[in-house]
Amino acid sequence: MEDWFSLQNPDAVASPGIVFYRDRIRRNIAIMVAIAGSSERLVPHTKTHKTVEVLKMQLEVGISKFKVSTLAEAEMAALAGAPWVLLAYPLVGPNIARFYELMQKYPETQFSALVDNIAAADTIHTFFEHQKASLFIDVNNGMNRTGAEVEDLPALVEHIESLANLELKGLHIYDGHLRNPDFEERKVEVNEAYERVITAVEIREDWMVITGGTPSFTVHALREGNYLSPGTCLLWDWGYDDLLEEQPFEWAAVLLTRVVSKPTEGIITIDLGHKAVAAENPVDRRVKFLNLVDYELTGQSEEHGVLKVSSWESLQVGDVLYAIPYHVCPTVALHETATVVEDGQVVDEWNILSRKRKITV
Repeated sequence: MEDWFSLQNPDAVASPGIVFYRDRIRRNIAIMVAIAGSSERLVPHTKTHKTVEVLKMQLEVGISKFKVSTLAEAEMAALAGAPWVLLAYPLVGPNIARFYELMQKYPETQFSALVDNIAAADTIHTFFEHQKASLFIDVNNGMNRTGAEVEDLPALVEHIESLANLELKGLHIYDGHLRNPDFEERKVEVNEAYERVITAVEIREDWMVITGGTPSFTVHALREGNYLSPGTCLLWDWGYDDLLEEQPFEWAAVLLTRVVSKPTEGIITIDLGHKAVAAENPVDRRVKFLNLVDYELTGQSEEHGVLKVSSWESLQVGDVLYAIPYHVCPTVALHETATVVEDGQVVDEWNILSRKRKITV
Protein backbone atom coordinates (compact mmCIF):
# COMPACT_ATOMS: atom_id res chain seq x y z
CA MET A 1 0.00 0.00 0.00
CA GLU A 2 1.09 3.57 -0.63
CA ASP A 3 1.37 4.68 3.00
CA TRP A 4 2.84 1.48 4.46
CA PHE A 5 5.18 3.59 6.58
CA SER A 6 2.48 5.62 8.40
CA LEU A 7 2.03 4.82 12.08
CA GLN A 8 -1.37 4.63 13.69
CA ASN A 9 0.20 5.83 16.94
CA PRO A 10 3.09 8.16 15.92
CA ASP A 11 2.99 9.86 19.32
CA ALA A 12 4.58 6.68 20.68
CA VAL A 13 7.80 7.65 18.88
CA ALA A 14 10.01 10.50 20.07
CA SER A 15 11.72 12.29 17.21
CA PRO A 16 14.15 12.11 15.65
CA GLY A 17 13.89 8.35 15.81
CA ILE A 18 14.48 5.29 13.69
CA VAL A 19 11.65 2.85 13.09
CA PHE A 20 12.13 -0.81 12.16
CA TYR A 21 9.25 -2.50 10.30
CA ARG A 22 9.40 -6.08 11.54
CA ASP A 23 7.28 -7.65 8.80
CA ARG A 24 9.47 -6.03 6.13
CA ILE A 25 12.67 -7.23 7.80
CA ARG A 26 11.19 -10.72 7.81
CA ARG A 27 10.45 -10.48 4.08
CA ASN A 28 13.95 -9.17 3.33
CA ILE A 29 15.44 -12.14 5.15
CA ALA A 30 13.28 -14.50 3.07
CA ILE A 31 14.35 -12.77 -0.16
CA MET A 32 18.00 -13.01 0.89
CA VAL A 33 17.66 -16.76 1.50
CA ALA A 34 15.85 -17.25 -1.82
CA ILE A 35 18.59 -15.46 -3.78
CA ALA A 36 21.30 -17.49 -2.00
CA GLY A 37 19.46 -20.74 -2.63
CA SER A 38 19.76 -21.85 0.99
CA SER A 39 20.24 -20.37 4.44
CA GLU A 40 23.38 -22.47 4.95
CA ARG A 41 25.17 -20.51 2.22
CA LEU A 42 24.73 -17.13 3.89
CA VAL A 43 27.16 -15.22 6.12
CA PRO A 44 25.15 -11.98 6.48
CA HIS A 45 26.76 -8.88 7.95
CA THR A 46 25.48 -7.47 11.26
CA LYS A 47 26.86 -3.96 10.72
CA THR A 48 23.58 -2.72 9.25
CA HIS A 49 21.16 -3.57 12.06
CA LYS A 50 23.44 -4.11 15.11
CA THR A 51 20.64 -5.79 17.07
CA VAL A 52 20.19 -9.09 18.85
CA GLU A 53 16.58 -9.28 17.67
CA VAL A 54 17.30 -9.08 13.92
CA LEU A 55 20.06 -11.66 14.25
CA LYS A 56 17.66 -13.99 16.06
CA MET A 57 15.18 -13.58 13.20
CA GLN A 58 17.89 -14.89 10.89
CA LEU A 59 18.72 -17.79 13.21
CA GLU A 60 15.03 -18.79 13.09
CA VAL A 61 15.25 -19.43 9.32
CA GLY A 62 18.41 -21.52 9.60
CA ILE A 63 21.14 -18.91 9.05
CA SER A 64 23.98 -19.89 11.38
CA LYS A 65 27.03 -17.92 10.19
CA PHE A 66 27.51 -14.17 10.57
CA LYS A 67 30.03 -11.49 9.68
CA VAL A 68 30.84 -8.52 11.91
CA SER A 69 33.03 -5.40 11.75
CA THR A 70 33.77 -4.77 15.42
CA LEU A 71 34.38 -6.73 18.58
CA ALA A 72 31.15 -5.28 19.98
CA GLU A 73 29.26 -6.66 17.00
CA ALA A 74 30.98 -10.00 17.55
CA GLU A 75 29.85 -10.05 21.18
CA MET A 76 26.33 -8.99 20.20
CA ALA A 77 26.19 -11.93 17.78
CA ALA A 78 27.37 -14.32 20.48
CA LEU A 79 24.79 -12.96 22.94
CA ALA A 80 22.10 -13.61 20.32
CA GLY A 81 23.21 -17.23 20.04
CA ALA A 82 25.19 -17.16 16.79
CA PRO A 83 27.21 -20.39 16.55
CA TRP A 84 29.76 -18.99 14.05
CA VAL A 85 31.12 -15.44 13.73
CA LEU A 86 33.76 -13.90 11.46
CA LEU A 87 35.31 -10.62 12.60
CA ALA A 88 35.91 -9.13 9.17
CA TYR A 89 38.46 -6.59 10.31
CA PRO A 90 42.22 -6.72 10.93
CA LEU A 91 43.26 -7.60 14.49
CA VAL A 92 45.87 -5.19 15.89
CA GLY A 93 47.04 -3.88 19.26
CA PRO A 94 44.88 -4.68 22.31
CA ASN A 95 42.11 -6.00 20.07
CA ILE A 96 44.07 -9.25 19.77
CA ALA A 97 43.70 -9.77 23.52
CA ARG A 98 40.04 -8.71 23.39
CA PHE A 99 39.40 -11.22 20.61
CA TYR A 100 41.03 -13.94 22.74
CA GLU A 101 38.90 -12.93 25.75
CA LEU A 102 35.79 -13.11 23.57
CA MET A 103 36.66 -16.68 22.62
CA GLN A 104 37.00 -17.62 26.30
CA LYS A 105 33.78 -15.89 27.35
CA TYR A 106 31.63 -17.43 24.61
CA PRO A 107 33.03 -20.93 24.01
CA GLU A 108 29.86 -22.08 22.24
CA THR A 109 30.53 -19.62 19.41
CA GLN A 110 33.24 -20.35 16.83
CA PHE A 111 35.08 -17.07 16.23
CA SER A 112 37.37 -16.34 13.28
CA ALA A 113 39.23 -13.19 12.25
CA LEU A 114 40.98 -11.78 9.19
CA VAL A 115 44.67 -11.49 8.42
CA ASP A 116 46.31 -9.98 5.34
CA ASN A 117 50.06 -9.94 6.04
CA ILE A 118 52.86 -12.04 7.50
CA ALA A 119 53.69 -9.65 10.36
CA ALA A 120 50.10 -9.70 11.65
CA ALA A 121 49.99 -13.48 11.37
CA ASP A 122 53.18 -13.74 13.42
CA THR A 123 51.80 -11.42 16.11
CA ILE A 124 48.59 -13.41 16.46
CA HIS A 125 50.55 -16.67 16.48
CA THR A 126 52.75 -15.42 19.33
CA PHE A 127 49.77 -14.32 21.42
CA PHE A 128 47.84 -17.57 20.96
CA GLU A 129 50.18 -19.84 22.90
CA HIS A 130 47.65 -22.36 24.17
CA GLN A 131 44.78 -22.15 21.68
CA LYS A 132 44.55 -22.00 17.91
CA ALA A 133 43.36 -18.80 16.25
CA SER A 134 40.96 -19.40 13.39
CA LEU A 135 41.82 -17.07 10.49
CA PHE A 136 40.67 -16.15 7.00
CA ILE A 137 42.96 -14.40 4.56
CA ASP A 138 41.50 -11.05 3.53
CA VAL A 139 42.10 -10.58 -0.20
CA ASN A 140 42.52 -7.25 -1.99
CA ASN A 141 40.98 -7.82 -5.41
CA GLY A 142 40.83 -4.16 -6.35
CA MET A 143 39.20 -2.20 -3.53
CA ASN A 144 42.57 -1.17 -2.05
CA ARG A 145 41.24 -0.80 1.48
CA THR A 146 42.53 -3.93 3.22
CA GLY A 147 43.63 -7.34 2.05
CA ALA A 148 46.64 -9.18 0.69
CA GLU A 149 47.58 -8.53 -2.92
CA VAL A 150 46.51 -11.41 -5.14
CA GLU A 151 50.08 -12.21 -6.19
CA ASP A 152 51.15 -12.49 -2.52
CA LEU A 153 48.53 -15.09 -1.61
CA PRO A 154 50.58 -18.29 -2.14
CA ALA A 155 53.40 -17.08 0.13
CA LEU A 156 50.97 -15.89 2.81
CA VAL A 157 49.07 -19.19 2.74
CA GLU A 158 52.32 -21.12 3.11
CA HIS A 159 53.48 -18.95 6.00
CA ILE A 160 50.22 -19.18 7.96
CA GLU A 161 50.07 -22.93 7.49
CA SER A 162 53.56 -23.20 8.97
CA LEU A 163 52.48 -21.58 12.27
CA ALA A 164 51.21 -24.08 14.83
CA ASN A 165 48.91 -21.68 16.67
CA LEU A 166 47.01 -20.60 13.56
CA GLU A 167 44.33 -22.44 11.61
CA LEU A 168 43.61 -21.17 8.11
CA LYS A 169 39.91 -21.53 7.31
CA GLY A 170 39.72 -19.92 3.88
CA LEU A 171 39.50 -16.66 1.97
CA HIS A 172 37.50 -13.48 2.46
CA ILE A 173 36.99 -11.67 -0.85
CA TYR A 174 35.19 -8.35 -0.47
CA ASP A 175 34.56 -6.32 -3.62
CA GLY A 176 32.61 -3.33 -2.35
CA HIS A 177 34.15 -1.08 -4.99
CA LEU A 178 32.24 -2.85 -7.80
CA ARG A 179 28.93 -0.96 -7.94
CA ASN A 180 28.12 -0.60 -11.61
CA PRO A 181 24.36 0.14 -11.81
CA ASP A 182 24.09 -2.01 -14.95
CA PHE A 183 23.76 -5.58 -13.66
CA GLU A 184 25.28 -7.26 -16.71
CA GLU A 185 28.31 -4.97 -16.62
CA ARG A 186 28.63 -5.40 -12.84
CA LYS A 187 28.51 -9.17 -13.33
CA VAL A 188 31.44 -9.07 -15.74
CA GLU A 189 33.49 -6.87 -13.40
CA VAL A 190 32.75 -8.98 -10.31
CA ASN A 191 33.53 -12.25 -12.09
CA GLU A 192 36.80 -10.94 -13.49
CA ALA A 193 37.95 -9.79 -10.05
CA TYR A 194 36.92 -13.13 -8.52
CA GLU A 195 38.71 -15.18 -11.17
CA ARG A 196 41.96 -13.29 -10.50
CA VAL A 197 41.86 -14.59 -6.93
CA ILE A 198 40.89 -18.22 -7.38
CA THR A 199 43.38 -18.77 -10.19
CA ALA A 200 46.23 -17.29 -8.12
CA VAL A 201 46.12 -19.77 -5.24
CA GLU A 202 45.18 -23.39 -4.71
CA ILE A 203 41.77 -23.51 -3.00
CA ARG A 204 41.85 -26.23 -0.35
CA GLU A 205 38.85 -28.57 -0.17
CA ASP A 206 38.17 -27.69 3.47
CA TRP A 207 38.31 -23.92 2.94
CA MET A 208 35.38 -21.53 2.96
CA VAL A 209 35.47 -18.81 0.31
CA ILE A 210 33.35 -15.89 1.53
CA THR A 211 32.48 -13.46 -1.23
CA GLY A 212 31.11 -10.00 -1.73
CA GLY A 213 28.67 -7.69 -0.02
CA THR A 214 25.25 -6.43 -1.05
CA PRO A 215 26.17 -4.93 -4.49
CA SER A 216 27.78 -8.16 -5.70
CA PHE A 217 25.41 -10.49 -3.84
CA THR A 218 23.28 -11.27 -6.88
CA VAL A 219 26.40 -12.00 -8.96
CA HIS A 220 28.20 -14.28 -6.50
CA ALA A 221 24.91 -16.12 -5.88
CA LEU A 222 25.11 -17.42 -9.46
CA ARG A 223 28.27 -19.46 -8.82
CA GLU A 224 28.61 -22.60 -6.69
CA GLY A 225 30.70 -23.49 -3.68
CA ASN A 226 31.14 -20.00 -2.24
CA TYR A 227 29.49 -18.27 0.71
CA LEU A 228 27.63 -14.96 0.47
CA SER A 229 27.73 -12.02 2.89
CA PRO A 230 25.21 -9.29 2.09
CA GLY A 231 24.26 -6.88 4.87
CA THR A 232 22.43 -3.71 3.89
CA CYS A 233 19.62 -5.67 2.26
CA LEU A 234 18.23 -6.58 5.69
CA LEU A 235 17.02 -2.99 6.14
CA TRP A 236 17.66 -1.57 2.64
CA ASP A 237 18.16 2.13 1.91
CA TRP A 238 17.68 4.82 -0.70
CA GLY A 239 21.25 4.51 -2.02
CA TYR A 240 21.10 0.82 -2.89
CA ASP A 241 17.48 1.01 -4.02
CA ASP A 242 18.56 3.49 -6.70
CA LEU A 243 21.74 1.59 -7.59
CA LEU A 244 20.76 -2.08 -7.55
CA GLU A 245 17.59 -2.30 -9.60
CA GLU A 246 17.69 -6.09 -9.88
CA GLN A 247 17.49 -6.57 -6.09
CA PRO A 248 13.88 -6.76 -4.81
CA PHE A 249 14.41 -5.78 -1.18
CA GLU A 250 12.05 -3.48 0.71
CA TRP A 251 12.77 -0.43 2.83
CA ALA A 252 12.47 -1.67 6.42
CA ALA A 253 14.02 1.21 8.38
CA VAL A 254 12.50 4.70 8.34
CA LEU A 255 13.47 7.91 10.09
CA LEU A 256 10.60 9.63 11.86
CA THR A 257 11.02 13.40 12.21
CA ARG A 258 8.77 16.34 13.04
CA VAL A 259 8.41 19.92 11.88
CA VAL A 260 9.72 22.11 14.70
CA SER A 261 9.60 25.55 13.05
CA LYS A 262 8.41 27.56 10.05
CA PRO A 263 10.97 30.38 10.28
CA THR A 264 10.03 32.13 7.04
CA GLU A 265 7.75 31.57 4.07
CA GLY A 266 8.71 28.52 2.02
CA ILE A 267 11.05 27.14 4.71
CA ILE A 268 10.42 24.51 7.38
CA THR A 269 12.81 23.17 9.98
CA ILE A 270 12.69 19.56 11.19
CA ASP A 271 14.39 17.82 14.11
CA LEU A 272 16.53 15.65 11.82
CA GLY A 273 20.06 16.94 12.04
CA HIS A 274 23.26 15.18 11.10
CA LYS A 275 23.38 13.55 14.54
CA ALA A 276 20.40 11.44 13.47
CA VAL A 277 21.22 10.52 9.85
CA ALA A 278 24.50 9.62 8.16
CA ALA A 279 26.11 12.78 6.84
CA GLU A 280 28.94 11.40 4.72
CA ASN A 281 27.11 12.27 1.51
CA PRO A 282 26.20 15.74 0.18
CA VAL A 283 23.13 17.25 1.80
CA ASP A 284 20.90 16.40 -1.18
CA ARG A 285 21.72 12.70 -0.75
CA ARG A 286 20.97 12.02 2.90
CA VAL A 287 17.24 11.34 3.09
CA LYS A 288 14.28 10.71 0.78
CA PHE A 289 10.97 11.83 2.28
CA LEU A 290 8.03 9.49 1.77
CA ASN A 291 5.17 11.85 2.61
CA LEU A 292 6.54 15.09 1.20
CA VAL A 293 6.82 16.20 -2.43
CA ASP A 294 8.51 19.11 -4.16
CA TYR A 295 11.09 19.80 -1.46
CA GLU A 296 14.82 20.46 -1.14
CA LEU A 297 16.90 19.73 1.92
CA THR A 298 19.08 22.85 1.88
CA GLY A 299 21.06 22.37 5.06
CA GLN A 300 21.65 20.44 8.26
CA SER A 301 23.27 21.24 11.56
CA GLU A 302 23.60 18.99 14.59
CA GLU A 303 19.90 18.88 15.51
CA HIS A 304 18.20 20.77 12.67
CA GLY A 305 17.29 20.04 9.08
CA VAL A 306 16.19 22.93 6.87
CA LEU A 307 13.93 22.30 3.89
CA LYS A 308 12.59 24.50 1.13
CA VAL A 309 9.04 23.32 0.44
CA SER A 310 6.21 24.21 -1.91
CA SER A 311 3.52 23.07 0.55
CA TRP A 312 4.56 25.53 3.28
CA GLU A 313 1.05 26.73 4.09
CA SER A 314 -0.36 23.23 4.62
CA LEU A 315 2.53 22.03 6.79
CA GLN A 316 2.19 22.68 10.51
CA VAL A 317 4.61 22.65 13.43
CA GLY A 318 4.41 19.16 14.94
CA ASP A 319 3.62 17.39 11.66
CA VAL A 320 5.27 13.98 11.29
CA LEU A 321 7.49 13.26 8.31
CA TYR A 322 8.91 9.87 7.32
CA ALA A 323 12.23 9.55 5.49
CA ILE A 324 14.44 6.81 4.04
CA PRO A 325 18.17 7.29 4.77
CA TYR A 326 20.51 7.27 1.82
CA HIS A 327 22.95 5.09 3.81
CA VAL A 328 21.21 3.09 6.51
CA CYS A 329 24.20 1.38 8.21
CA PRO A 330 25.85 4.47 9.77
CA THR A 331 22.40 5.99 10.34
CA VAL A 332 21.35 3.09 12.58
CA ALA A 333 24.56 3.52 14.58
CA LEU A 334 23.49 7.06 15.53
CA HIS A 335 20.46 5.77 17.46
CA GLU A 336 20.46 3.99 20.82
CA THR A 337 17.16 2.24 20.15
CA ALA A 338 14.83 1.42 17.28
CA THR A 339 11.06 1.60 17.56
CA VAL A 340 9.57 -1.63 16.19
CA VAL A 341 6.35 -1.51 14.15
CA GLU A 342 4.05 -4.18 12.79
CA ASP A 343 0.76 -3.57 10.97
CA GLY A 344 1.14 0.17 11.53
CA GLN A 345 1.37 -0.17 15.32
CA VAL A 346 4.33 0.36 17.62
CA VAL A 347 4.89 -3.04 19.23
CA ASP A 348 8.38 -2.98 20.74
CA GLU A 349 11.67 -1.16 21.16
CA TRP A 350 15.02 -2.78 20.34
CA ASN A 351 18.39 -1.80 21.68
CA ILE A 352 20.96 -0.98 18.96
CA LEU A 353 23.39 -2.86 21.14
CA SER A 354 26.54 -2.98 19.05
CA ARG A 355 26.54 0.71 18.13
CA LYS A 356 28.86 0.70 21.15
CA ARG A 357 32.57 0.06 20.69
CA LYS A 358 32.52 -2.21 23.76
CA ILE A 359 29.80 -4.27 25.41
CA THR A 360 31.72 -6.19 28.05
CA VAL A 361 34.84 -7.61 26.42
